[in-house]
Amino acid sequence: MEWMHLLRWGHVIGACVLLGTGAGIAFFMVMAQRTKDTRVIAHVAGTVVIADWLFTATAVVVQPVTGALLAMETGWRLSEGWIVVSMALYVLVGVFWLPVVWIQHQLRDMARAASAAGEELPPRYHKLYRIWFVAGFPAFAAVLLIVWLMVTRPVDLFV
Repeated sequence: MEWMHLLRWGHVIGACVLLGTGAGIAFFMVMAQRTKDTRVIAHVAGTVVIADWLFTATAVVVQPVTGALLAMETGWRLSEGWIVVSMALYVLVGVFWLPVVWIQHQLRDMARAASAAGEELPPRYHKLYRIWFVAGFPAFAAVLLIVWLMVTRPVDLFV
C-alpha cells in the first residue's frame, strides 16, 4: 500500500473515531442519565471514561500527526485558509474536551458513590452533568466543521 494512501486512511479513520466516539459517548451517557438509576449511570459513566481515553485520546494524537504529514506529502501549506481554520477549530474542540474528560471522571465517581450508598445523585453531579451536556454541542459542531473542511478543502475561504 502506498504511503499516501496509508496516511489518508489513518487520517480518515481518526476523524471517524473522533466523530463516532463523541456521538456514541454522548448518546449512551444521556440515555443512562434518563434512567435516573445510579447503578446504570455509574456503569455507563465508567465505560464512557474508558472509551474516551482509549479511542478519543488516541484519535486526538493521530489527527494532527497524520494531518501534518498529509500536508507535507501533498504540498499543502499549513498556512492555507482551510488548514488554519481546521487547526483553530481543533484547538477549540480541545478547550471543550479536556474539561469534559475531567467532568466525566467526576460524574463516574459521584455515580459510583451514590450507587454504593443507595443514595440519590448529589446536586453537584447534576450541575456538572449540565456543563458536560452543553459543552458537547460546540465541540461536536466544530468536529463536523473540521470534517467538512477536510473533505471540501475550500481554497477561497478567506478571499
